[in-house]
Amino acid sequence: MADWRPILNRRDDGLPRIMGILNITPDSFHADSRIDSVADALARGKRMVENGAEWLDIGGESTRPGAEPVAPDDEMQRVLPVVEAIRAALPDVGISIDTRRASVARAALAAGADMVNDVSALSDTEMLDVVVEAGCPICLMHMQGLPDDMQNDPSYGDVVAEVRSSLAVSAQALLDAGVSAERIIADPGIGFGKLLEHNTALLAAGRGIVPDERMSMMWGVSRKRMFAHLLGRDDTRERLAGSLGVAALAPAKGVDIIRVHDVREHADLYAAMRAVE
Repeated sequence: MADWRPILNRRDDGLPRIMGILNITPDSFHADSRIDSVADALARGKRMVENGAEWLDIGGESTRPGAEPVAPDDEMQRVLPVVEAIRAALPDVGISIDTRRASVARAALAAGADMVNDVSALSDTEMLDVVVEAGCPICLMHMQGLPDDMQNDPSYGDVVAEVRSSLAVSAQALLDAGVSAERIIADPGIGFGKLLEHNTALLAAGRGIVPDERMSMMWGVSRKRMFAHLLGRDDTRERLAGSLGVAALAPAKGVDIIRVHDVREHADLYAAMRAVE
């Protein structure tokens, strides 16, 4: 397993760690990110690490709006061979398993994953035990509803306060179980049960959504539907510029990890920003 402790927090220069997305799915919202073989996943993972990724996030279930759930056994069949291959080939990269199911998380951690990225923030009641037993970090992401209905008229009073409060409940369960705050990452869940105004408010709030300042924060905005509403870019292939624009704000907002499809472009962005500071 990788030494994940130093890469849970942003770099010493204030720039976020880059997490590359590996979707082992036939239906993820960005078609160019879909992977259907271990060989393809390994090749993409190697390129991402060469281009600057310090994390790889491996997922076997699409959680795009309207997505149908995947059976846990099918999810494991998709992700476990990839986790094993990535771990063998890239021993130093951080591996995150993107799942809402405790059984999948447990198997992936045993196969070599380092962190759980739980888009449902402990909706599976056994996930807490998995994290405690493994001693691993966990990302808690906020989602109003479920993928198949979350975009059906989402509503908030104060979206920042409500997201922070919801994440605080899940985080407190971890803290009460003995998980240190430094192992918990908060993610506002951009595009998960939110309208454009909710997404922009959460991004503007930055670390205002984090329940405890000892916790890290992750953003996942890459090529999301908010850019269709914000910029009129319906085709996900036309959303890179918008994604980079938001990513450029991440250092000022205190983002520790940024989850992206396009590692090289984000690494170039941060290299250029670093050069002109």
